[in-house]
Amino acid sequence: MAHDLTHADLAALHQACFSMPRPWSETEFAGLLALSDVFCFYGAGPSFAMGRVVVGEAELLTLAVDPRAQGQGLGRTALQSYEDAAAARGAEVSFLEVAANNHTAIKLYMSHGYSESGTRRGYYTDADGAKVDALVLSKPLVKV
Repeated sequence: MAHDLTHADLAALHQACFSMPRPWSETEFAGLLALSDVFCFYGAGPSFAMGRVVVGEAELLTLAVDPRAQGQGLGRTALQSYEDAAAARGAEVSFLEVAANNHTAIKLYMSHGYSESGTRRGYYTDADGAKVDALVLSKPLVKV
């Protein structure tokens, strides 16, 4: 695991990776990480995955890999680390939202065992003002 990124580092990396939804600010990262149910994996590249666990359910809040380091398996490592941390905190299922047009992320999540469990119509707004659906994906974390 790489050293912890600062709130400013997280915000800068998030901005490099996302235009939709809107990148999170340093203040937003600080606020989230101050919550007792939120955790973050800091990986190489740099990369990170942030999630939370509430009453047996884990939510992947965001996952980011420096665009210059993408395609090296860092996203897969961050996702697995998030799932391991969530399961260790008692989560039995994980869920996330992803823009329906984020094909790279969808491919990663599906190859990691997630399946579509819902759609939030027009959830995101892209830079041109067009509405984009969010896919809700989920995966059991407990071996049956």
